Amino acid sequence: MYNPTMIPITTLDEAKKAVQDIGSDPKSIHIMAPKMVLKVIKLDDIVLQDAVIIKQDMLSIGGEVAVPKETFELHKEKASILISGTMQQLKDLTVKLRRHYPRIQTIANELDHFIEEIV
Repeated sequence: MYNPTMIPITTLDEAKKAVQDIGSDPKSIHIMAPKMVLKVIKLDDIVLQDAVIIKQDMLSIGGEVAVPKETFELHKEKASILISGTMQQLKDLTVKLRRHYPRIQTIANELDHFIEEIV
């Protein structure tokens, strides 16, 4: 009766078009579109202490970070992590990460540049 349809949105431009196509207020497109694009970013060689902080910050804004099971035991020094969130959450994460010590600020800067490239 309501015709549920999956809309494949992988880019910010596709999200903007989808919001525009349903007749949303043009002024709100730039607000809503970044919340409709989910991305998963892999980071390598992350110090496990930093992985915990990144995970906590991302969870606080509704995203997720997958970390190795050894993370909280600190058995390994470094590992890869997966950060999952909307474009807006990823941008918000970089802001939050800049509040921490220099190594995490460097991660924030690298993420910020990467996010700008995928927009």
